[in-house]
Amino acid sequence: MEIKKSDDRFIPLRKTDVIQACIEMDNLPKESVKQFQLLCQLIISTIHFEYHQSLEVLKDNYAPFDPNSDTQSIKVFSEDELKAKQKVFAKAFSQVLNAANFEKITEQDLRDALEEESLFKVRLFVEFNDFSEMVFYRRGEYPKTETVKKWWGLKKDTVTFTNYDKVAVYIKFKGKDYFEQHQKPISHFEPGSTIIKLFQNVPKADLEMLFPNSEVRMRTIDKAIIGGSAIAGGAVVLVTKLGASLVVLAGLFSFWLGLSDQSVTISSQQLVILGSGIGVLGGFIFKEWSKFKNRKLRFMKALSDNLYFKNLDNNAGVFHHLIDAAEEEECKEAILAYYFLDVDGPMTSGQLDTKVEAWLEHKFNMKVDFEISDALSKLLRFGIVVKQNHYYHALPLVAAQEQLDSRWDSMFNC
Repeated sequence: MEIKKSDDRFIPLRKTDVIQACIEMDNLPKESVKQFQLLCQLIISTIHFEYHQSLEVLKDNYAPFDPNSDTQSIKVFSEDELKAKQKVFAKAFSQVLNAANFEKITEQDLRDALEEESLFKVRLFVEFNDFSEMVFYRRGEYPKTETVKKWWGLKKDTVTFTNYDKVAVYIKFKGKDYFEQHQKPISHFEPGSTIIKLFQNVPKADLEMLFPNSEVRMRTIDKAIIGGSAIAGGAVVLVTKLGASLVVLAGLFSFWLGLSDQSVTISSQQLVILGSGIGVLGGFIFKEWSKFKNRKLRFMKALSDNLYFKNLDNNAGVFHHLIDAAEEEECKEAILAYYFLDVDGPMTSGQLDTKVEAWLEHKFNMKVDFEISDALSKLLRFGIVVKQNHYYHALPLVAAQEQLDSRWDSMFNC
């Protein structure tokens, strides 16, 4: 199976596959394989415990802003306390995303998305003034090719575009006073609330559809199609259906405006003709309006269908996805860094970084910007790697196990 290449920090492998790939290189003596597996399990357990604490920080500080909360708060927070919680939450959320190797999407990327044509042919409008804070993060950026239909399915084109594996959205709405002052309707959100969303498989050109207040707008070509159809249909109705009614109306208006001295007497037959003409005109207007509304409804369905299959989780539920992703990345980085220091001996940070990136490219055909500083800082903090004269040395497997085991016991000491 071909694995897509990536130029970001994300390692698109499961940690269990990384451990197995290390074992399969046969650089470890057979009697050391079980020791290495046990050490990996200790690393995974240690990181899992640390991120459980991070999860609790996120949940506690997000609780006052969660629009989907099903629990009641026993405390009323002051404005200053809410601001402090928002600040702590934003910092912790950013740290988890960074640990999960997400990259911040720049304002220029968002502007490009709004200017580029959507892949599912829907034009969206976003009112950015509704937000007091707005940050997008992405992971797994790569080119993707798809076949799209044009001209009602008569033509097919192949398009290549930038795609994101995962996109996390962090948006805080402005307060109630803003929406009341601008007389803006509030339907799908609470003023002042903070929403968190996680999506998958998102084209860069379609980032605008992830905004909670995006509105479907007709494209110029759609307006032209509907307008052209209405003009052509109106001309046919005018000539074939309303001719007799227009003659009666023209005579009446000419007499009333003094353009003609000839009085007009409307017979019952002419009243029938006039009434039927009005009925035909009303039916035509209703038909064209229905066509406009139905076309817009089709666009809204296309938008909702896309979001339905791309949405992974919302608000507090996103934390569990991201914490798990952060744990996976932290474990893979620590395990790979320790493994190569253990089997290949002491190395500098640059040498180890090159070693791991070259192995990933050779073994899995993937280019990854390995987070060497993050990996080494974890191993130094765990005490299973030491630094001497710019070189990093891995403790032997048994000593590393004892060190992590001792560290684990000390976590619960009062």
